[in-house]
Amino acid sequence: MHHLHNWLATAAALLSLAPALSPAAEVVVYSARNEQLIKPLFDAYSAKTSVEVRFITDKEGPLLARLQAEGANTPADMLITVDAGNLWQAGEVGVLAEVDSPVLKASIPAHLRDPANRWFGLSVRARPLVYSTERVKPENLVSYEDLADPAWKGRLCLRTSKKVYNQSLVAMMIARLGEAETSRVVSGWVANLATEPFANDNQVMEAIDAGTCDVGIVNTYYFGRLVKERPGLAVAIAWPNQQGSGVHVNISGAGVTRHAKHPQEARKLLEWLASEEAQGLFAGLNLEYPANPAVTADPRVAAWGTFKADPANVAEAGRLQQQAVMLMDRVVYR
Repeated sequence: MHHLHNWLATAAALLSLAPALSPAAEVVVYSARNEQLIKPLFDAYSAKTSVEVRFITDKEGPLLARLQAEGANTPADMLITVDAGNLWQAGEVGVLAEVDSPVLKASIPAHLRDPANRWFGLSVRARPLVYSTERVKPENLVSYEDLADPAWKGRLCLRTSKKVYNQSLVAMMIARLGEAETSRVVSGWVANLATEPFANDNQVMEAIDAGTCDVGIVNTYYFGRLVKERPGLAVAIAWPNQQGSGVHVNISGAGVTRHAKHPQEARKLLEWLASEEAQGLFAGLNLEYPANPAVTADPRVAAWGTFKADPANVAEAGRLQQQAVMLMDRVVYR
């Protein structure tokens, strides 16, 4: 009897180790998106599939550097980051795998994903004009290019050119207008500045509200967040270039890492993030637009009105990023 008891105790001990011996399926994600924007999705996915999603969050640059340094030893199966410029960079330095997924191709429009299938947009942010509802008539705001007009002298506020969002905006302008015309436009912006460029989009809108300037360029979700905090804000959105190229849009997105230990699981998670089930939640959490056109925007986002978006592939923002940085430097846009 004594032996049997020992045997049972040993068997029980071995059974308690079993999960460690055969781990449940998992995916490890490196995310440049904040925890509160991704955890609800991962929790929903785990509840649905019993795949555990482990993640670490950090800024875009350090995450990419970490992936490169870890090489084949990386624990990461997926990279989630913001801005097509950053996604393009990750593709170029070779840390992302090509994913041939009919599901992803059907869910995400071609201009919001890498032509080589290394990354896929999951949410869309537009970068329109914002203006003072007290001092500007929106019909006078036709295009990004118009902000170079002397009529706006001393009335424009911009965020610093150091931020990738403005680098992407200028890169897409180079793709559309060519280097010389973009240079003329951005020089005009600099000549029209009311004050030094700001560190972030919120400061641009606060300066407009305070009367320092009358017009600026910001990402839509910053506008949404600030209006939620300050309902009396005397600032509104104007959708530029509606007769021509459309509003500049950018993405947050993701790819499967080249050295993923769980490539199948990572691909399935990515496909789910692009699905109708996940898309509304993914975009709505940060007041962004779904990348999947079958999904309607959160009502708070839809309230800003509809617009024509630039249909150019967002990969151009990465391809021309260096050129954009050099151009902004030459015209002394800091």
